[in-house]
Amino acid sequence: MIVESQKQLADALSREKLPAGDYYMKVLKAGQTLRIVDSEGNQAADVLFYSVADPTVRYSAMDTIREQGNVFLTAGSTLMTNECDPMLEIVADTCGRHDTLGGACATESNTVRYDLEKRTMHACRDSWMKAVAENEEFGMTKRDITHNINFFMNVPVTEEGGLTFADGISAPGKYVELEAKMDVIVLISNCPQLNNPCNAYNPTPVELIIWD
Repeated sequence: MIVESQKQLADALSREKLPAGDYYMKVLKAGQTLRIVDSEGNQAADVLFYSVADPTVRYSAMDTIREQGNVFLTAGSTLMTNECDPMLEIVADTCGRHDTLGGACATESNTVRYDLEKRTMHACRDSWMKAVAENEEFGMTKRDITHNINFFMNVPVTEEGGLTFADGISAPGKYVELEAKMDVIVLISNCPQLNNPCNAYNPTPVELIIWD
């Protein structure tokens, strides 16, 4: 569902570019809104969310899908925790659909999907691992890396129940906005994937904008 934001850039608390292959790990306070902008089109932002009060409480794909009765996320979707509490709400979306099932690229999956020689290539799970190692104040480890959301990624479900990684439906400047219902840790890997034709083999930056 396409819903335009009423937020004004002049009122933003912060704006920053996140290069492809880099990570973002910061706190979004309850009531604040985060906009993720697909700056150049068809870029995947692989995102995890955790409660600041207790990082073992985190975004749950299973609970979110069950509660909304849909495997895709868009405006009006509420992201649920593994304790089935509201965590964030998507309040605006100009892309229209975001993936909850495809998971994140990893060195292991690169070898399965592409070639054994791709194992050494940087992947989203590497970015997350680096993030938790460099941000010890959050008290997280690799055990906390769980199932993510792929914003702007197009993963249709076939009639047989399988998944297909299809060409993107996003475009330059498309965005999604999330309003925090609790204090959350936002962990983003801006995907470095060079093997998938969906992004024309050219990973690009995303922009992150926050409002109070």
